[in-house]
Amino acid sequence: ANALPKNETTIAEKLKEAGYRTHIVGKWHLGFYRREFIPTRRGFDSFYGFLTGGEDHYSHVNRLGFHKPGFENLHGYDFWRNEDVERDVAGKYTTFLLAEEAEQIIKKHDSRKPLFLYLSFQVPHMPLQVPNRFLERYRDIRDHKRRIYAGMVSCLDEAVGNVTRVLKQHGLWESTLLIFSSDNGGQPMGGGNNWPLRGWKGSLWEGGVKAVGFVNSPLIQNPRIHFDLVHVSDWFPTLAHLAAVSVEGLPLDGVNQWKSISEGSPSLRKEVLHNIHCKRKLRRKSMRCKAALRKGDWKLLIGRLGNGSWIPAPEVHTTDRSPPNSDTGKNLFLFNITNDPEEREEISRQHQNVVQDLLARIRMYNSTAVPGRFPKPDPLSNPQLHGGVWKPWLD
Repeated sequence: ANALPKNETTIAEKLKEAGYRTHIVGKWHLGFYRREFIPTRRGFDSFYGFLTGGEDHYSHVNRLGFHKPGFENLHGYDFWRNEDVERDVAGKYTTFLLAEEAEQIIKKHDSRKPLFLYLSFQVPHMPLQVPNRFLERYRDIRDHKRRIYAGMVSCLDEAVGNVTRVLKQHGLWESTLLIFSSDNGGQPMGGGNNWPLRGWKGSLWEGGVKAVGFVNSPLIQNPRIHFDLVHVSDWFPTLAHLAAVSVEGLPLDGVNQWKSISEGSPSLRKEVLHNIHCKRKLRRKSMRCKAALRKGDWKLLIGRLGNGSWIPAPEVHTTDRSPPNSDTGKNLFLFNITNDPEEREEISRQHQNVVQDLLARIRMYNSTAVPGRFPKPDPLSNPQLHGGVWKPWLD
């Protein structure tokens, strides 16, 4: 039921100030309990995709309550065109649908106006499903989940290639900035893998928070491999800068990364707060928090962080999986991520000054944090009350 606050500005709303045509194709996942929170009410000229966080790639049914006791039957259809349910896509593979829609938007676009296209694919997110022609090329991969996952990545690769080709065919590529970005590390139970990094999706270890991405554009002056810190929140001020729209007065967490991306200048971002959830004020002796902060080369993790194993892919033969015995019972870890990206050497005792500095930064962030809220599913949202469809339910 959580939704982006109405008094916040989306990047789509900001770009419309500069005359952009704005489109979202794919996953929304920013709340929809009232109609005012759906994409077409938040700055997008068009929406084609789904409102929830994921769904069956063919039936387009989301089983949101599958793992929630008492809400096991909370499931429904979820595919939309603008503000109407799109029924005729049932049985069609989501990645194909999204890529084809993006291609049509580009073909129909008036090139005299700037274009913002947010294309949010679901692959290779679970459930593990892919057309056979992608699965066949990986028949030598013995692990079933890894084989499907590889096929899904290839399907994504083909889709991105198709969209890029259409941009070039219609004369838009020379002025296009293409950003390819993921949102988290892989989930080993779903075919993904982060080896040799530690942890996985949902954790605060590097395997959970480090994601791959690239930026491609003729506008980039000095292409390079980028090792500096970048956070997803940086895209807002970066794109606003390129569109020549002001972000003055907006409470943004991001920084403008364009000079770093285009010219190779040092990143303006010096730290990343990966997560913070504290039940009370943070004290050194009472770690009632789950938090992680990266500052420069250093990364501090505190609290009950869960399993911090290294999980090799099935094709990697090694017994190097478990955390050191010295990690047992610890609730504070410090690593030099530049020298130790696999988080194997915990060095908090050797660098107490660094620990205190990073704890002070976490305290500062925590002093402004809004208390976490984790509500149970609202029974009124049940799709069975709304024709079997996930839709705004409090209008």
